Amino acid sequence: MNPIKRVLFICTGNSARSQMAEGLLRQLAGKRYEVFSAGTDPKGLHVRSVDVMGEIGVDLTGHTSKSLDLFLEQKFDHVITVCDRAREHCPVFPASRTLHWDFDDPATAPEESQPEEFRRVRDEILERIRSFLTTDGE
Repeated sequence: MNPIKRVLFICTGNSARSQMAEGLLRQLAGKRYEVFSAGTDPKGLHVRSVDVMGEIGVDLTGHTSKSLDLFLEQKFDHVITVCDRAREHCPVFPASRTLHWDFDDPATAPEESQPEEFRRVRDEILERIRSFLTTDGE
């Protein structure tokens, strides 16, 4: 049996993209991964993140926005930044494989188009997670 791998998703606010990635990987990979998310400047979980993830059966209601500082002394198999700004501000995590997936911030879309933008970004993250699970030997 393979050991459990630890994954940390990082974005700026830890309000949307990294939260969605955390929820999706946890849902799709089950106990094969220990999954976390954090922000370089946490802003709180965006309500639309909870809504669009709930539409596909992923519950984020217990999630909170966390600071990257909480994870600096921990070891991870994969550290994945999900926006360019987070990649620029991400510290080095020794012995971790660092990946970068740049997704648009759906919270910056005009209010009337945010539901569609959150769904689009969610779906893009879902496809990237599926690919990750295939290439990571799962």
